[in-house]
Amino acid sequence: MYKLMIVEDEYLVRQGIASLLDFEKLGMEVLAEAENGVEAWELFQKEQADILLTDINMPQMNGIRLAQLVREQYPETHIVFLTGYDDFDYALSAVKLGADDYLLKPFSKADVEEMLVKVKMKLDKEEKRQQISDLVEQSETSSLAQLIQERLADQDLSLKSLAQDLGFSSSHLSVVLKKELGLPFQDYLIQERMKRAKLLLLTTDLKIYEIAEQVGFEDMNYFSQRFKQVVGVTPRQFKKGEQG
Repeated sequence: MYKLMIVEDEYLVRQGIASLLDFEKLGMEVLAEAENGVEAWELFQKEQADILLTDINMPQMNGIRLAQLVREQYPETHIVFLTGYDDFDYALSAVKLGADDYLLKPFSKADVEEMLVKVKMKLDKEEKRQQISDLVEQSETSSLAQLIQERLADQDLSLKSLAQDLGFSSSHLSVVLKKELGLPFQDYLIQERMKRAKLLLLTTDLKIYEIAEQVGFEDMNYFSQRFKQVVGVTPRQFKKGEQG
């Protein structure tokens, strides 16, 4: 769920946005409401929102200043301005400076929904990019780990076959691997296969059976079963953006 903060000094406008929209359907929740920039900034420092929906013309601290503070401290936050015709030029300038969008008053429920859907698409893309980045960074770089990475598609890969290839006994290799990788061989192997599967699901249009083969599973159903055990959702659910 993405978190949304609504900042608007007009009570009816604020309540209208908060109560009329089906935020759960949008994959969002209203984290907090505030009637001016000072109150909003205090709340924001306690718990950050993914989306800041703020009026421009407010007492104590206007929306432009609030957005500047949020942008400086929490640059990943998406900002949308609510504005009347009198402040329209401010809104356009703010969008050029990095705000995501603006809504011109009076706006309808459909206007707000359309804007939030656009922002959610941006957030989803960022989250996907971050997932891919995290998966790549988690890849081990040691020589033994690299050797396992190169053979993830090998259905016959086992501690015994790896030991034979390296000229070690299985028991000796087991001790070395656990010390170097922090996990028993089989646990490490399934972890890395699932990481590779997640990366392929996020970055390719390969079919599930093709991904199963690329991570060492002959049986697609068994792969899906193991994926759900490890990740918490099926491969198809993961590809759709559902997280375990």
